[in-house]
Amino acid sequence: MKAKYVLIISYFYILLFVYAAISKLITFEAFQVQLTQSPLLSAYANIIAYLVLGAELLFALLLCIKTTRLLGLYLSYGLMVAFTLYIYLILNYSDFIPCSCGGILEKMGWNEHLWFNLIVSILGFVAVYILQNNTKKFYLRIIIITLISSVVLILLFTSSEYIIKKQNPFVRRYLPHGVIQDETLDLQVNSFYFSGFYKDNIYLGNYTAPLRYIEIDSLMQRQDYSITIDSINLAYSNLRFKTLYPHFYLADGTTPIIFKGVLNDLKKRKTTGILSYKDVYFSDMVPVDSTTIAFKGQSSQDYKSVLGLLNSEGPVQIDLNTNLLESTSDGVFDTDGILVYNKEYEKFIYTYYYKNKFIQTDNKLIVINEQSTIDTTQMKKISATKLSTGENKMITPIKAINSIVVTHRNLLLIVSNSMGQNESRKMWRQASIVDVYDFVNNSYLGSFYINHLGDDKLSDLIITDHYLYGLFDRKLVRFKMAKLLIDKFY
Repeated sequence: MKAKYVLIISYFYILLFVYAAISKLITFEAFQVQLTQSPLLSAYANIIAYLVLGAELLFALLLCIKTTRLLGLYLSYGLMVAFTLYIYLILNYSDFIPCSCGGILEKMGWNEHLWFNLIVSILGFVAVYILQNNTKKFYLRIIIITLISSVVLILLFTSSEYIIKKQNPFVRRYLPHGVIQDETLDLQVNSFYFSGFYKDNIYLGNYTAPLRYIEIDSLMQRQDYSITIDSINLAYSNLRFKTLYPHFYLADGTTPIIFKGVLNDLKKRKTTGILSYKDVYFSDMVPVDSTTIAFKGQSSQDYKSVLGLLNSEGPVQIDLNTNLLESTSDGVFDTDGILVYNKEYEKFIYTYYYKNKFIQTDNKLIVINEQSTIDTTQMKKISATKLSTGENKMITPIKAINSIVVTHRNLLLIVSNSMGQNESRKMWRQASIVDVYDFVNNSYLGSFYINHLGDDKLSDLIITDHYLYGLFDRKLVRFKMAKLLIDKFY
């Protein structure tokens, strides 16, 4: 009777491993990608895919031969212990629970997987106990195998977490159902951009009609407003609208001039005042508070990007930080990037366009920390030349590594143009990829897709406490964020 039990369990293991191995072979590429998305083993996905496949076939072969059956049962038990512990860690210690795996367990949820693997491990344990005549040898070997299986998996888990979150080998970890399309609003024209938000209301400026902006409320209802300025005859070329409730700012860094007004006053058709005129030239500006503006400009000596602060409390004061941005290539494009301000933590974050890096500073533009993005391209190779006008131009235009950057609470969201390992080119043609970082803890949290709207790609992004908003040509789309993403907020 005992011999029959051992034989039945051996045949069961053979069937299980052979079926699982064949299933993996048939869809091997998908199996590799699936392991890449594992919250525990992402960094070792490629090698583990081959090891698991090889182990299943080898153990099945050992179980077929009478003289090696005992060894096969010991090893099969160890493998099932590792599978069981893996699922336990997924359920209790991972950042998220991935989609269920395919093959023989395709229809099971993760809890069912856990119970299935646990029962199969116990069946193997009993079979080994029956076949192993020496009780002392059995207990010693079973303890050693259990410990080895557990320690190896835990080491893989901890080291993979460190590599993915700190060393970044450019293996993306996709958050399941990161955002879900909720509401869509037709804006009629494609010249809008996000200028800020307050609670559940968002504000959009207009590139082609800079003296007009719109407000979208929580019901996705639109309200249009006009801005009246006194200095209407100046040679504006790049007027941009920014909001920091309750104030708004209208700025053109080529003139250069910054207007300031109160959003509620516009409803009463009141005009705005001039906050700064001919104090500093800039290419972008970010309101910090009612009297302070951060800006990005270019050095008049070497055209390198520089950051600075404009304080309008009393006589206007300009504080330039010319040494903040490091140049390792052409000196112009390699320092170019996107400046954002995180109000909750009172920090600036500057993300380079052509480097896999962003810088954190305090509200005085003093560097606190530098962090690499998940992309492993330290610097794009840029060939540039200087024209007779003094303007710098790329000889061969290249695509930026990081294209859109937004921050809210402890999160930094970067729309990346770089493809990671084991990612589908087809998916890249259909969606934009957003990488999510916790800049407070200096870690990469995961990524998610934002699908194109037909032929229209994502052109701008903004995040609030409850929603993510995207602009697609003439359409404004509101996305619901998965609880998993909202839970990342501090």
